[in-house]
Amino acid sequence: MAESRATLRNLKIAPRKVRLVAESIKGLHVASALAKLDLMPQRSTGPIAKLIKSAVANAKDQKLDEEKLVVKTIEVNKGVVLKRSKARARGRATLVEKKMSHITLLLEESDKIKSPGFAIQEKKKEEKKQRKQERGEKPKTKQQDMVKSEKAKRGFKDRVFRRKSV
Repeated sequence: MAESRATLRNLKIAPRKVRLVAESIKGLHVASALAKLDLMPQRSTGPIAKLIKSAVANAKDQKLDEEKLVVKTIEVNKGVVLKRSKARARGRATLVEKKMSHITLLLEESDKIKSPGFAIQEKKKEEKKQRKQERGEKPKTKQQDMVKSEKAKRGFKDRVFRRKSV
């Protein structure tokens, strides 16, 4: 079977937290794994989803069929540990360890698992602009937002200093 590999090094999330997410997508079809990650609340889902997309791109370079790709293994290892100290009572200090993770993902081409009957559609900026134009809204610029915020700030200041002292 043909395989595709992708690695992510020095992710600034503890391996224990990343493993919770990684174990849930092992053995799933790529589209199912991305859909599942999209619905999970954990912080590590974003980097893992990006890693899966990278592995899929690597598979395309190797001329593998994207529809048959399955997450064969996902391995989360301990990375570098940054050691910091935190000030405590009576002049003491406590060690704070900032742990990092290394993730290795292996995708495999498999005929056993069928591709899911759905596709993930990403919203594009151009489509949003077209919808706004259809409604007749003008596109916002940063200058327009700044002018509005300055007016709001000025209004508050004017109201505060307009008061009469009692």
